[in-house]
Amino acid sequence: MELDPRRLRVLRAVALRGGVMDAAQLLHLSPSAVSQQLAQLEREVGLPLVDRSRRRIGLTPAGHLLAARAERIEQELTEARRELTELSGRVAGPVTIAAFSTAICHLVAPALSAIVEAYPELEPRVVELEGPAALRELRTGGCDMVITEHDGESAEASDGHDLASSPVADDEYRVVTPASWPRPASIRDLAGRPWVASPDDTACGRALLRICADNGFTARRDHLCREFPTVLAMVAAGAGAAVVPTLALGSTPPAAVAVPAVPVVGHRRITALFRRSGPDPVVSAVVQALRESADEAGLIPVRVL
Repeated sequence: MELDPRRLRVLRAVALRGGVMDAAQLLHLSPSAVSQQLAQLEREVGLPLVDRSRRRIGLTPAGHLLAARAERIEQELTEARRELTELSGRVAGPVTIAAFSTAICHLVAPALSAIVEAYPELEPRVVELEGPAALRELRTGGCDMVITEHDGESAEASDGHDLASSPVADDEYRVVTPASWPRPASIRDLAGRPWVASPDDTACGRALLRICADNGFTARRDHLCREFPTVLAMVAAGAGAAVVPTLALGSTPPAAVAVPAVPVVGHRRITALFRRSGPDPVVSAVVQALRESADEAGLIPVRVL
């Protein structure tokens, strides 16, 4: 029995993405080409690999067995690429980076030119994506790494046994208020004031809850905004105070936004996530470039053990 590794890769994509259409997008093939490859593989093994009796196809026991072997082959190829890179020093190929907005603006975009200059054969691609959708893309091969964030003063949520992480930098929080408000001497001076809060599933959202708990009051979360330009626009309009990271402020905060000299209220940790079968040499090169970009942006470097 001869098994074509290229067809095994197609089966692996169907298993990861849960269907022919998504697998075709991942492999940059047409759905009909994916179906033809699967049919040919079934003829080679003499067993059905795909259960087509349901609306959304699934794998048969034989299909699951071969898909697991295909995953192991992919891991071996990743390790081979890593070892060859160590011998040759050559870093090449495509790499897709998913990240949230401020990371793209202040870390990823500035790092792109340095990445291409240092590694001319590298082909970076950036996707603005975060949260569960980004993690799904990472797990199923739609991207190679995800730049994520979490409140550095809180326990980091586990992303599962299949993913690994590498820290990029720490970004200090700032409490900002409308310029028309009296300058607070401490966080407690803002008790009873309205806040422009971030959602609880974000680093800043969790940070606000922690900061208020540490200072003995519950924030008046009158407004809820996810994107930092929106948050700062609301603060500038006098709608409330907010917690934002240093990167979001840039070099010149809006004139109607004040940054009081209140005590430091912690930081968010910016981290690169990748599949545990990595990091591929390409991913390692990108992470290093992002750390250099973070250093130039004035963020706090993270000691890598």
